[in-house]
Amino acid sequence: MRGRCLVLAYHNVLPPGATAVGDRSLHLPWSQFMAQMDLLARHVHVVPLARLLASGNADHERPQVVITFDDAYVGAVHHALPELVRRGMPATVFVAPALLDGEAFWWDRLADASTGAVREEQREYALQPLAGRDAMIMTWAAQQGLSVSDPAAHSRGAPVEALDHAATLPGMTFGAHTWSHPNVAQLSGAELEQELARPLAWIERFGDRALQALAYPYGLFGDEAEQVARGLGYRLTFRVDGGWMERGAQVAEPLPRWNVSAGVSADGFRLRLAGVLAR
Repeated sequence: MRGRCLVLAYHNVLPPGATAVGDRSLHLPWSQFMAQMDLLARHVHVVPLARLLASGNADHERPQVVITFDDAYVGAVHHALPELVRRGMPATVFVAPALLDGEAFWWDRLADASTGAVREEQREYALQPLAGRDAMIMTWAAQQGLSVSDPAAHSRGAPVEALDHAATLPGMTFGAHTWSHPNVAQLSGAELEQELARPLAWIERFGDRALQALAYPYGLFGDEAEQVARGLGYRLTFRVDGGWMERGAQVAEPLPRWNVSAGVSADGFRLRLAGVLAR
């Protein structure tokens, strides 16, 4: 895999000893996260997001890996980022500002307690007719009499103050995850532009730690979203699927990331890191 790079997409990392609730695929146990970081340290070169597209072999013969987090969960910000700093590993957090300061995410509130996932028909309705709009989804859930849970503090959006502190840590940078985490493939016009423009302005609070990078919520996007994003000044846009790519890849379309689910086994992680499994 020399000469190639891989962007990892994490969501939440649970505090040591905590039990996953909500959409359990997004809440990685602490021990699992630590084991994965140990593996990265042994076999790859973890680089900042801004460097992943540099052509050539740069200053390292190992494959390059970028660590990213979507949603700015409390567990990721309070626990995972300090651990990465201790290891000298950079990372980027993609932030949806409207869902910070203790807000719970609809997919965690609606996940079935027994399966740890949102029922497929409910998820489909939430993402398509309701376009992933959190307030509309929760209103619909109440009308349907759906069971709604109350996620623990570590499985909610981090406080703004915690992100401000994270911006002072070595190697930490920030990108946009839209303003309120809708499915932008279902938006158009002024609503779409606001969802993409507002977070780009908001992350300017982080100064040179702010990147002109956008991770599409749910990995969903369309031609209009891409056109608006590029027009607003985003230099990089990202999916939440895919695998390894060549360094110096073209940035004219959303780039791949591998979504690291809490359900991936240790062997599964190793096989994907080795390039044996592409997805």
